[in-house]
Amino acid sequence: MERPELSIAVQRTPDEVVLHLAGEIDVLTVANLSTIVNEAVAAEPPARIVLDMAGVTFCDSQGLGTLVVLSRKAQHAGSLLALTNVGDFLMRVLDITGLRSALMISSATS
Repeated sequence: MERPELSIAVQRTPDEVVLHLAGEIDVLTVANLSTIVNEAVAAEPPARIVLDMAGVTFCDSQGLGTLVVLSRKAQHAGSLLALTNVGDFLMRVLDITGLRSALMISSATS
């Protein structure tokens, strides 16, 4: 069985951290994503943490749950976690699960 991968490229500016995600957000990869977001808010929480979902090919229930948890964690730290470049499939999943309102989704940045 092939192990799904999630690559995360981190871009920091003084007021935001952008995580460019590519691959699958699922039970095998959420720990890595959580670690990076937790590290981003641990020291000096940025005003915004942006998860660029353009390269995300799959997101399971574990992944969705993690996005909500991370969003709340960021909020507690005084940061805003936003998803950008959310694909149609993921938007549908967020609608179906009712999580769209729980997450901040910003329109695509080009």
